[in-house]
Order: sequence, then structure tokens, then C-alpha cells
Amino acid sequence: MTDFDVIVIGGGAAGFYGAIHMASSNPGLKIAILEKSGQVLSKVKISGGGRCNVTHAIYDPLELTTNYPRGQRELLGPFHRHGSSNTVAFFEKHGIRLKTEPDGRIFPVSNSSQTIISLFVREIDALGVTLLKKTPVTDLAPIKSKSLSATAGWKVHTTEKTYTAGKVLLATGSDLKIWNVLRKLDYRVEPAIPSLFTFNITDERISGLQGVSTPARVEVLPRKPTSAAITLTLGSRSDKVNSLVAEGPLLITHWGMSGPAILKLSAWGALVLNACNYHFTIRINWLPYYHMNAVLKHLKEVKEVESRKTVLRTHAVDIPRRLWINLVLASEIPRDMIWSDLTKKQMEQLAHQLTRSEFRVVGKSTFKEEFVTAGGVDLKEVNFKTFESRRHANLYFAGEILNVDAVTGGFNFQNAWTGAYLAAIAIAG
Repeated sequence: MTDFDVIVIGGGAAGFYGAIHMASSNPGLKIAILEKSGQVLSKVKISGGGRCNVTHAIYDPLELTTNYPRGQRELLGPFHRHGSSNTVAFFEKHGIRLKTEPDGRIFPVSNSSQTIISLFVREIDALGVTLLKKTPVTDLAPIKSKSLSATAGWKVHTTEKTYTAGKVLLATGSDLKIWNVLRKLDYRVEPAIPSLFTFNITDERISGLQGVSTPARVEVLPRKPTSAAITLTLGSRSDKVNSLVAEGPLLITHWGMSGPAILKLSAWGALVLNACNYHFTIRINWLPYYHMNAVLKHLKEVKEVESRKTVLRTHAVDIPRRLWINLVLASEIPRDMIWSDLTKKQMEQLAHQLTRSEFRVVGKSTFKEEFVTAGGVDLKEVNFKTFESRRHANLYFAGEILNVDAVTGGFNFQNAWTGAYLAAIAIAG
């Protein structure tokens, strides 16, 4: 039987970050990281297309929380103690030069996730942290104190042997086996469902437009006209809407639609969209700053000025030309029709296609290789000052093992860094 002061279960971002901060804060601790596979930091490796999007350039904790569909309220305090600026400071202190892209995402200047992986591996080696790969954990058992009223430590059962530790940090992400171990210990664990995904759509209006990107407002419609509107809070506690709606760049793909607007909807609507088996209808305003009546008025003005030109070739609004052509044809306007011959009905149909076109979604696809899920340990089970379990002493959580997830842009990593840091400080004492 081998004993450690602390066992970190999970050799990913949260596990390594936590181990480094524990060992740095208390060099006397005997720490081990147990990783079930032969590879560590696999999600770090593929993050940001292999560049590793370490965090996002939002430095106000309240604004930062608005990117978390689950965990928004709970993370406010933790972000005040260890937010994006602390993450940036950590990497720069360890010699990693960072850059902020126009959309706020922060990457290493090297544009390589290997820069981050090498740092983590180098640091745990220098700090004397034991790394045990191919060591899957099969069970956890609390060691009771002499008074039997508290947890004095933990037995960590693996496929090969049993280890003991005074404290355990669980940083295993969406590992269903670990979730089942926790359920046996009476923890509430929400089932995993996809959070970041793209929409599968087959429609003539977007056929042949792969790669086209444009700003849009996208709304998920109720399943039935008579059903109640989907009511969610998007982004901010004060910004309540009566439907699931998002604005931002929309990317047309071979299989349907992606881009920030779609990914934001997928994250905030993860539970709702899962409940309808990813078959639903969206309404798109391709001119998000204008409503239908304003666009109709504009089209009437274009008709007067460009009366002898064909509608198809005029490109009367600020959207990609190929999209304009497809929407004109979808409005039952012949290719050779000139503006002066446009009927009132055709004008209204065109305005409708530009601002209220509906598309049927018939499934989802994973966003790149980055599989983010909603689900995990119920947030009521955790003390967010220390990320320690409220049910057992000396058991801590960090990262995606918790029912916390975020939109794309470095926010999921920031949750991992924050939780791992606060747990590490609490553990190091």
C-alpha cells in the first residue's frame, strides 16, 4: 500500500494546474497524479485547433460569468479570486508568451498547445509530483476518523493496487465511471449531454454556400405553435428573453450551420435541444439590426431607384452575394425579373426571407474535436470557496467533473484553472 498526502485523479488541465499550485504552495506535500490512459493533457493538445485557447480576455468577473450556461452564479466569487488575469499572469510567470486575438481568445504566441503541455510536464517533474499513467481508478472509499464523524482520508482503488491519501482532488472531466463511483457515495450527478455542437440542416437556401459567414440573429422556435415559448436567461441575469436566441457570426457548412451564434445557442439550449432529440426549427434574421418592416421599406426604396435592374444582380442589402441570390430565388422571384415588375407579395416574401427565414434542424455534429458536455456533480454538493465537497471532508472537485460548462472561447479552460487553483490553495493549507 502506497501513501500520498494528496492524490489528484485525472491528468488533464485541472489536474496538472492543481498539482502545480499545491506543490508550489506547500513543497512538503507528497502528491501523485493518477491518469487512466497512457497520455496526459489530451484536451489541451486539441484545444483551439491545436493552438490551446488558454483563456479569454474578459477581466471583469461578472462579465466573465455570463459565458457559463451552467455555473454562472457559482463562479462569480471564484473568478474574483482567480480569473482570466491570474491565468495570464501564471503562464507569463512561467515564460509562456501569450497573445490576444481580435475576438478575445488568448493563445500562446507559439500557436502550439505543446508549449502548454511541455510547461505542465516540466513543472510537475521539477516540483517532485509523481505521475502514474495507465492507472484507472475503480473506486473511492472514505477513511473515517477515530470519532467516525468525519473523513480522515481516502482509499483510492485502481486496477492494480490501492493507494491512500489524506486528500483527493477529482479532475476527471466527464468520466462516467468516476461519476458512478460518486453516485455510490450518494452524490447527485447530472447526466452528460452535449453542450457545444453544430446544427445539421439540409436546405436549398444554403446549398453550395459552404464557408460563407455573416452576422445573424438566430432563434429556436417552440416545437408547436401553441406551446409556451422557451424561457431562458442568456448571458446576464438582467437580460431575460422569452426565447432561446443568440446573435453573432453564423457560418454555413457542408452539413448545415456553425459559428459563434450557433454554438452559443447549443450551449445555452443544451438541455432543451437534447429533450427534443435535436429536431427543431430555427428562425434567422440575416440582417440582425433590422426588423421586417424596416427591410420592407428599404426594398421599396431600392425598387424606385433600381427599377430597370434585375433583382438577382442588385445585391440590395449587406449580406454575402451568394446568400442574397438564394434568398431571392426562395422568395419566388424569377432570375430575370426586374425591380419594377416585383409584386407586393414578392417584396414581402423577400423581406420575410431576409429577416424571418425558418430552417429545420435534423440533428447535430460535434464542434471540431472539442467535445464539451453539460452534466456532472450537482453544484449544490460543492463549497465554491474551496471547491471541497459539502458531503465529505478532504474531497475536492475541479474542471468538467462539475456541472459547469461554457461557450467556446477559452471559458471552459478558465473554469478548470479557477477551480483547480482554489482547491489547491485549500489543500496546501
